[in-house]
Amino acid sequence: MSAAAPASFEARPRRLARGEALVGLLLSLPAGIAYLLMLLLPSLATILLAFTDYELGALEWGWIGAANFGEMLEDRGFAVALRNTVIYVGFVTPLSILLGLGAALLIEAGIRGRALFRAVFFLPVVSLTVAMAAAWQYLLHPTIGPLNAFLRLLGVASPPFWLSSSDWVLLSLGAIGTWENIGYNMVLFLAGLSAIPRELYHAAEVDGTKTWLDRFRLVTWPMLGPTTLFVLTITMIRSIRVFDTVAVLTQGGPNKASEVLLHTMYKEGFTFMRLGYSAAITLVFLIMVLGLVWLQTKALDKRVHYG
Repeated sequence: MSAAAPASFEARPRRLARGEALVGLLLSLPAGIAYLLMLLLPSLATILLAFTDYELGALEWGWIGAANFGEMLEDRGFAVALRNTVIYVGFVTPLSILLGLGAALLIEAGIRGRALFRAVFFLPVVSLTVAMAAAWQYLLHPTIGPLNAFLRLLGVASPPFWLSSSDWVLLSLGAIGTWENIGYNMVLFLAGLSAIPRELYHAAEVDGTKTWLDRFRLVTWPMLGPTTLFVLTITMIRSIRVFDTVAVLTQGGPNKASEVLLHTMYKEGFTFMRLGYSAAITLVFLIMVLGLVWLQTKALDKRVHYG
């Protein structure tokens, strides 16, 4: 009996460990099923469709290998959409990061009405994109829009046709995209600023840094490194997947001057029913996003100070 007791004591931890593992598996099972059905399987289906000529609603399809990607290289519409997307991201990303950081610094400085400013800047994040796009359509209207009315008061005889001019439409969409991202970036930078120890600023003052610019250069900016890297990554991803404002305001026009990758992907798949070609564009889009994230991490992570 004395020999059986130690064996029972040794078996009890193993039974507890197996029970905990079973409970953990059961608790994670719903999330695993959701991940499989909503992310993994659609991604695999997209990869497979990219190598077929499948058309939406068709009962038959053929395996065509890399023909969709070859067509993509010769497709002028895809080249224009890619160029417009790169220009849009290059415009929106740095501007929204700088303005978001500036707004966060102003609010963190303790100005009066900081709660009001925080709510105003964050308003675009919680607003419906379609509703705000309709508001922008009115603001930028060439004849009755408040912006052009203000420009006429300033003496501009012929204000631009913001959304119907090939020269101005992408800039106008970029300004809207910047406005949408400022509040989100501001909140992220506010979180990063609140995490900086106040003792560092006191130590910097003792060392002789008197101006706010010196404090920002020597303390704030280095300590915001991890936050800035995260904001840069998120902003580029949010910018490269622009779709709502293009679909509501311009539909890619005029003359494809505002055509972007996601809108091209949508039209090929659900207007022209070429789901195979649309899946190929989707795959290229995903590779671009992953490549951008990888490049940013490799290039900037070593320069970031993690406190």
